[in-house]
Amino acid sequence: MSLLSKKAAVLLLAAVAGLSVLNAQAAKATDAPAQKVSMLGGKFSFTLPKGFVANPLPPGPTGAVGTMYTNETTKTVLITAENRLPDGATVKDNDAAFLDGTVSDFDAAQRKALPDFNKLSEKSLTQKGTGLGLRQVDSTATQGGGQTLNTTLMAGSGDHMAVVQVISRPDNKTGHDALVKQIVTGK
Repeated sequence: MSLLSKKAAVLLLAAVAGLSVLNAQAAKATDAPAQKVSMLGGKFSFTLPKGFVANPLPPGPTGAVGTMYTNETTKTVLITAENRLPDGATVKDNDAAFLDGTVSDFDAAQRKALPDFNKLSEKSLTQKGTGLGLRQVDSTATQGGGQTLNTTLMAGSGDHMAVVQVISRPDNKTGHDALVKQIVTGK
């Protein structure tokens, strides 16, 4: 595992670690307005629908910054995290080697952290308009006190990488899929 991949894994773990505070930070506002989320210097942007409340996450051990968005009505959590790549490293907007390594490290970290982690699918995507490459991993696991449906999106650009994780209850698959589509298409 390269140093770059190890640092990517730390960022991913920092994003997932936010799940332990899921119940403690449950949103109470159901009328929160739609919010624009922008990462990687605006290359990875999307709008969250109404009902999500933002809670900043404490900085990660490598300087990762992130936000947890919770929606009490749909019982959906969205975690965004961004970090500078180590040692002055840079990646292209659609760097296949970087993205593949990041997914591999994410997979290994999830299997270690979550005993019932089950990877359902993996997709390689390119956003229209920006050309930003994304890797999407869909999975299930027990988190926050119950079974969850998870989609993790990973991207890198320049000297930063970003992770977005959508976590829903399995009975909200339609809403989960619609939110992931909205994020991936940048709507």
